[in-house]
Amino acid sequence: MSIELNADLRNDMGKGASRRLRHANKLPGILYGAGKAPVNLTLEQKDMQYHLHNEAFYTQIITLNVGGDKEEVLLKDLQHNPARQDILHVDFQRVDAARVVHIHVPLHFVNEEIAPGVKQEGGVISHVVTDVEVVCLPGFIPEFIEVDLADMHLGDIIHLSDLKMPANVEVLALKQGEEHDTAVVSMHARKGGGESDVAEAAAEDEGGEAQD
Repeated sequence: MSIELNADLRNDMGKGASRRLRHANKLPGILYGAGKAPVNLTLEQKDMQYHLHNEAFYTQIITLNVGGDKEEVLLKDLQHNPARQDILHVDFQRVDAARVVHIHVPLHFVNEEIAPGVKQEGGVISHVVTDVEVVCLPGFIPEFIEVDLADMHLGDIIHLSDLKMPANVEVLALKQGEEHDTAVVSMHARKGGGESDVAEAAAEDEGGEAQD
């Protein structure tokens, strides 16, 4: 999926300048990385809002057109107005095709409704994490990682090491040692305690201890 975004160079700095931009339905931003000097940007609020509900916008390479010069970047940070949906500031990082990046990629859980543990055994699924930090070259960044729950039974746990990763993509935590092979999703019996039982079981799997 190709994502393009337009921006202009910004010379007018300071809080007052940023307020004037926002009143004009624009927003300030910054572009940095790849050994180049950071540059300040102005973007259209409506252009950013258009992409916010696109999951790929947060993980995939974006072509940023800055005054006619195109650069490949990743979205690194968004600051929102706490009272409204307006964006206050945006950070982009340049990418180098030959240099690995660390980026969080969402997990897509599929086939939960047909899992034996849910359909036949009365179990409940606990999603322990919903994204995973990966390491890869920019050209191999996956849009998402699919987690298939079709074969899960009561008591089953899918760990980071069980994920089917795309070629040339690694889970950062697993590069740090086996002790970081944490649970991703688990299947537990639906007991009287409901959600508390699920949370307790997940905590025990992580080596923790449930608190009264």
